[in-house]
Amino acid sequence: MIGAIFGALIGSRLVGALEDPVQLAHAKNTALYIYSNKTVVGGFIGGLLSVELVKKIIHEKNSSGDLFTFPMILGLIIGRIGCFSMGIYEETYGNVTTSFTGMNLGDGLLRHPVALYEIFFLIALWIGLAKVESKLSLVNGAKFKLFMISYMLFRFMLDFIKPHYTFNFGLSTIQITCVLCLLYYAGTILNPKQLIAKKLQPHA
Repeated sequence: MIGAIFGALIGSRLVGALEDPVQLAHAKNTALYIYSNKTVVGGFIGGLLSVELVKKIIHEKNSSGDLFTFPMILGLIIGRIGCFSMGIYEETYGNVTTSFTGMNLGDGLLRHPVALYEIFFLIALWIGLAKVESKLSLVNGAKFKLFMISYMLFRFMLDFIKPHYTFNFGLSTIQITCVLCLLYYAGTILNPKQLIAKKLQPHA
């Protein structure tokens, strides 16, 4: 728990500050700028790496992520409701769009309501994970891995319709972070069968 808390705190601030390298470079108070910016993607990555480090130090091999999967989804949903209520005054709004989903979020322009998109995705993810858990015998930690992989894929795609600093190769800091997380779980993505617990064979 301690590892997760401090890892998430550091990760969320560092990735959040790196979302706009230009502003970071010109910040009058670098430490204050870093602390003032945050993102849940960085929080998840920082918490994950910190927990894995602490587990190695204390020689703990069991996963505890499954216990927090549904509470984290609920927390994200509540948080995105707050983001949506802030409109353009919270940096979680989308690009201007002509889509039927476009909404006036406070500046008179029709924008993608990305906070609502994420809420709908999270509800669907909750239902999907619950169904998988009810039908399959999963190994310890599988539910958390499925959540992380699904959420990082979603956030990678979502950033294409959000205003942000974009590097020369066409990706944002959030998208790069998502890709790094997906690479971390590459073994699971390439071999999803490892998430299913093996049934014990009865003795003859």
